[in-house]
Amino acid sequence: MSELEKNVEIEIRDLSVTFKDNSGNDVQALTAVNLDIYKGEFISLLGPSGCGKTTLLRCISDLQEPTDGTVRIDGMTPKEIRLKQKFGFVFQQPVLFDWRTVKKNVELPLEIMYESKAERAKRADEMLELVGLQNFANHYPKQLSGGMQQRVNIARAFGSWPELLLMDEPFSALDEFTKEKLHEDLLRIWRQTNKTIIFVTHNIQEAVFLSDRICVLSPHPGRLSAIVDVDLPRPRTLEMKDTQHFNDLVLKVRNSFEGGSV
Repeated sequence: MSELEKNVEIEIRDLSVTFKDNSGNDVQALTAVNLDIYKGEFISLLGPSGCGKTTLLRCISDLQEPTDGTVRIDGMTPKEIRLKQKFGFVFQQPVLFDWRTVKKNVELPLEIMYESKAERAKRADEMLELVGLQNFANHYPKQLSGGMQQRVNIARAFGSWPELLLMDEPFSALDEFTKEKLHEDLLRIWRQTNKTIIFVTHNIQEAVFLSDRICVLSPHPGRLSAIVDVDLPRPRTLEMKDTQHFNDLVLKVRNSFEGGSV
């Protein structure tokens, strides 16, 4: 993304989150995070367990109230954006309804939004074609592999045409072969839709392959310790993983952590 194309969509200023542990002591999950995220950017939040990456994602999506600081999305609060139904979510588990067909699962958010039956069916067909599952529309989730179920989850998230797609370690439970295929699928869909994607992961190679920028979070307390630009050309190909430049970027990211291990 060139400098001329950059348009700030999300502004995070001095964001901190403090929890109480079981003994009533304060635990600093995040401290003084400052970050701009650009419209149409693919950005990864990377770090070890306990560094606050999911907490930061939850603050952006109005699932968590920050203790201090602010988040603004196109000048609005996360709550205002959520009420406008501009978020799409993809979590680690697909959370599909077993009694609904694949197509009916994709239609669900549109039902909640009171879209017409015809519009729901049209949009679901488009999304299933986008993820390559148009021939499985009438199947049920239990008839699909884990990777296919996650593609249904992605189709459902894009189906409501969100401004922001928030992904919390969506591929961590999958085998490497399935994960690589979904990486390619996700990047293809991202190019076609021009949506902003915020992707949480603890896998350095995954973050380098997917991202425009990687926000490295380090623990105790959770803080933004580095932002690494990924200057691999797009479209990305699996062959890039075998290049010296890819390995140099992985090393650069690994060396940017302050304490903890990935």
